[in-house]
Amino acid sequence: MLMLAACAPVRPRPPAAQAAEGQNARESQLATRTTWNFDGHFAVSDGRDGGSGTLQWQAQGAQFFLVLRAPVTGKTIELQGGQGGAVLTGLRELPIHGDDAEALLDAEFGWHMPVEQLTWWVRGLRAPASAAQVQYGDDGLPASLVQDGWNVQYRDWYTDSQPPLPRKIFASKPPYSVRLLIEQWRIQ
Repeated sequence: MLMLAACAPVRPRPPAAQAAEGQNARESQLATRTTWNFDGHFAVSDGRDGGSGTLQWQAQGAQFFLVLRAPVTGKTIELQGGQGGAVLTGLRELPIHGDDAEALLDAEFGWHMPVEQLTWWVRGLRAPASAAQVQYGDDGLPASLVQDGWNVQYRDWYTDSQPPLPRKIFASKPPYSVRLLIEQWRIQ
């Protein structure tokens, strides 16, 4: 009986299960690293109008600070926020206050940009507040994530960083889209 059991083939785990385990490990590693920032480019669209430019994103815990530079207008806009609301500066003479960053960007620019969820998605993580579906690529990293009505596509990764971090992120919730190209990551 023991000899027969020893000869039985060992079934490898399905690739999806291995990828899910790898994602759980990535999420555990990154959950402890709450101070991070990146430099990159962004493009947003509502299906008719949009904007693009360079982006610097800094996060420290639940607080974030974004610097958006639009080459067409020559303006630099700063957005900071967290659990206590959001403040937009550089658009008008006085700062503009709002309940959250997404509502503020929508009201001022018509950009539907889910900043709170993007704080997680830009790192290739599921936002904790709601259920998400993740599909994995051949490399075992997320290829797409569906959450809160948004479809987030991961088009490229920095696989040489530990853990791997996204390089190209395309998020859409028709008619809205947000595209990010991250040029440099810094995570503590």
